[in-house]
Formats: sequence, C-alpha cells, structure tokens
Amino acid sequence: MKEIGEGRRNTQSYQCLTVSMACLSLSQLQKFQEDGFLVLEGFLSADECAAIQQRIGEIVAEMDVPPHCRIEFSTQEEEQLQAQGSTDYFLSSGDKIRFFFEKGVFDKKGNFLVPPEKSINKIGHALHAHDPVFRSVTHSPKMQALARSLGLQMPVVLQSMYIFKQPHFGGEVSPHQDASFLYTEPLGRVLGMWIAVEDATLGNGCLWFIPGSHTSGVSRRMIRAPAGSVPCTSFLGSEPIRDNRLFVPTPVRRGTLVLIHGEVVHKSEQNLSDQSRQAYTFHLMEAADTVWSPENWLQPTAELPFPPLYT
Repeated sequence: MKEIGEGRRNTQSYQCLTVSMACLSLSQLQKFQEDGFLVLEGFLSADECAAIQQRIGEIVAEMDVPPHCRIEFSTQEEEQLQAQGSTDYFLSSGDKIRFFFEKGVFDKKGNFLVPPEKSINKIGHALHAHDPVFRSVTHSPKMQALARSLGLQMPVVLQSMYIFKQPHFGGEVSPHQDASFLYTEPLGRVLGMWIAVEDATLGNGCLWFIPGSHTSGVSRRMIRAPAGSVPCTSFLGSEPIRDNRLFVPTPVRRGTLVLIHGEVVHKSEQNLSDQSRQAYTFHLMEAADTVWSPENWLQPTAELPFPPLYT
C-alpha cells in the first residue's frame, strides 16, 4: 500500500480546472516525497485569512475556562505528561473546542497575569467540526482537490488547532514527528495541513524541517496509560538528540499552506518578536486500509467520529 503522495490516482480533470492552484504537479509531488514537506504559497487569499482571524477573535472573546481547567501547554516531554497527560480536559478535547495556555500566564490560583487574549497557546481540537468558518476552510473545494491530487481515497479529519504563537513569549515547539501522537498502522498515512494566517518569519517562530527525515520511522509514541493510571499518558521510546545543522528554516507569507508528512521531523522556536504568528492546522488520515491505534491519546467518539474530508 502506497503512502500519501507516493502515487497520484485518477483525478477528475474538472477538479483541477476549477481549483487549479490546489492540484499538485508531478514535480511538487516528487519534492514532497523527497523532503516530507511542501510549501504552497497563496493557498488562501488575504480576505480568507482575515475572515479566519475575525472568527477566532470572536471565539476568544467568548472564552470561559474555569480556573481548574486552565492548562499550560508544552511540548517538553516531562511537562506534557504532567500537564496535558494528567488531565481529562486535554484528553477529552478531541471532539470539543478547548483552550490551552502559554507557560507563566497564571498565578497560583489560576488567575490571569496577562490579558486573557494574549495568554492562549492554542485552541483545539475540533474547530473543524463545530465552527462553520473552520469547517468551511477545512472542507473547501480546493482543500479537497489538493487531497485528491495527493491520491487520498478516504481521507478523514483527525483534529484541528488554531495556534497563536503570541508575541514576546509564544512557546517553542520542540523537534517532533506528528505520528508520535497520531500513530497508524501502516505508517505514512497521516498528513498535516498547516496554514499561515499571518506571516511566519525567522523572528516570530516559523517552522523548521529536517528534509528527508520522514523515511526512518517513528522514534517515540505517546500512548494512553491503562485506566486509573497517573499520568494518563506515557511515551514509548525517546526523541533522539537532533543535529540543529540539519534543520532548514521555512519562513512563509500569509496564506501559505505547508504540507507536513506525519513522520517528518520539525520544530519552531520561541517567538521573541513583537508580532504574533497565527496559524490554522489540521491533520488528515488516509482511512483506506489503515488502522488507527487504540493507544493514541486522540480517539474518535460517538459524538464525533473522524469526519470524511470529501463532501
């Protein structure tokens, strides 16, 4: 069975005529296969990005998170297990819209030390299902055409996130592979769609990749622990120390879509600039002949099975 992007299946020609910018050329497919990521400039217009930002502003304005649910989000392994991995607020967020915060934005009682709208790390993990604006972006004709040009037969949407990368203290994302958290058998069935809603620069924390690192399997996995265990998740394996010289920065303009293979190693640095680096990202899985691991932290629910991308 072929991995995502390994072979383009028959795609109806009218789809590429009506949304031509979303259909990959053979050279683009080859580059994605070689590097494990691909930059598609101008995928969303400025107006589309502005509409997304307007909607996220409305969602933030309506935010009401009780103090006991105010979780500081981290990608550092020990902090992940202590915070996200030990609370139902995170583990049950796959079919909900929930808020996760930057480190150091609360006092000991859970009160905000900075304006609430400046404290959010990300919103996840079901914007694509519960919000009409994000549902429209996720299932847009050009997004569906892009998936078809990658040869996806039965893509389903696993999760979605809006990432803020706040100015001055937006947290780093340590080197990782998405498949460590979204594991499938066989591998090669998970794809990230990362959309720059604002310019992503070297200064505000753009993505960095190790080209070609998607061909060596997965070095670690986050799994759910047996019921009643604390923390509720654990890691199998460990993330190796990466040579920073292997990483390639990928600054992009607003409206760019970056395709991310589930096993390519990537990261982003802390944002110490004056500008935020907002992005909307979601993950797809090729469901045809694929087993979603029952040990993954994220699981479909009766209320929200993984929805098909194609409508």
